[in-house]
Amino acid sequence: MYFLIIILPVLSSIAAGLFGYFIGKKGAQLLSTTLLFISMILSILMFVNVTLNGNYTYLTVGSWINADIFSVDWGFQFDTLSSLMFCVVTLVSFLVHLYSCSYMAQDPHAIRFMSYLSFFTFFMLILVSADNIILLFFGWEGVGLCSFLLINFWFTRIAANKSALKAMVVNRVGDLGLLLGILWIFHLCQSVNFDVIFSIAAYLSTYAYYWGSIKVNYLSLGCILLFVGSMGKSAQLTLHTWLADAMEGPTPVSALIHAATMVTAGVFLIIRCSPLFEYAPTALNFIAFLGASTALFGASIGLVQNDVKKVVAYSTSSQLGYMIFACGLSNYSASFYHLINHAFFKAALFLASGALIHNFKNAQDMREMGGLGAKMPFTFFTMTIASLALAGLPFFFRIFFQRFNFRICLYARYFFK
Repeated sequence: MYFLIIILPVLSSIAAGLFGYFIGKKGAQLLSTTLLFISMILSILMFVNVTLNGNYTYLTVGSWINADIFSVDWGFQFDTLSSLMFCVVTLVSFLVHLYSCSYMAQDPHAIRFMSYLSFFTFFMLILVSADNIILLFFGWEGVGLCSFLLINFWFTRIAANKSALKAMVVNRVGDLGLLLGILWIFHLCQSVNFDVIFSIAAYLSTYAYYWGSIKVNYLSLGCILLFVGSMGKSAQLTLHTWLADAMEGPTPVSALIHAATMVTAGVFLIIRCSPLFEYAPTALNFIAFLGASTALFGASIGLVQNDVKKVVAYSTSSQLGYMIFACGLSNYSASFYHLINHAFFKAALFLASGALIHNFKNAQDMREMGGLGAKMPFTFFTMTIASLALAGLPFFFRIFFQRFNFRICLYARYFFK
């Protein structure tokens, strides 16, 4: 059942991509949404079994790379962290699929769009369930590829081409740091499996060399290199420039990738590798400083934006800074809790923004959206609740999640009239 959760999205992508011509637009949308709904239900069952009942599961499908001491398997681990991320990814992906059925109804390439969304979900599930860092990197690069394809979905627009290339180039800088970090960790541990790496983290912390009068800890250097990868994916300061430009893609892309799932991959990487970071205090100090700087910097830029999607995008960068900052303070549980909350209310803000853009004839300037409360009361109320949840007011996330998150997608067709 666990492996089926990962397989269903890729089956959905293949079916929509290869056979969409035969089953038609409605058939591709129905098939993709149904398979993601099944994957979501199975994820909830897995969460009950793994997290509530404590039945952690490790699944090895087969060997991938076997070269002397370098051995990598198609191995997956289903623990508390993975099960929670599975629920977040599949639930948000299902809601975005459902929303896209109406949002992309008039687009002639809606079949390709649904295929890309499902393909992204497949790679994201691999990323959060990998039991070794090479398989995690495979999912990491996969979501980067799908991000490029989805940002550049309207490829006839020059702005979309430039934004997709910018996102790809900036993320390649971060990915280079992550790759060097993986190579450095393998050099130290002679293994890429998380269990082996974490078990000898305390021993590795004693390794250091001196560069002149400067003491350089081996493990701290590896952790900083891993964090460079997180800086790219999670749009931290110096590598944050791609996130706002990525709003050139369709709004459901922003909701799924650039708010709820892909941009949180950097935070997830730090939380997953927390046993390493705990023995690297220099790296934690650097993470805390950069996270706090990003939180302030991103919010300051968002205050002076007029484009509704860019305001939400810079807010995302700021919120990711809070998560990174919490990780730098070794408070991983608080960071992960905020990651889950943020996924839902920020996705809701993007979906509601898409409704606004449709209603105001593709205008994205907030100065042209006067009288929203009278014209679209439900959307106004939803954005208000989501904004209060974003601000961190007590109880608002619980109220919003229970009453309004699902209705955004179920009533999407009324927004477009």
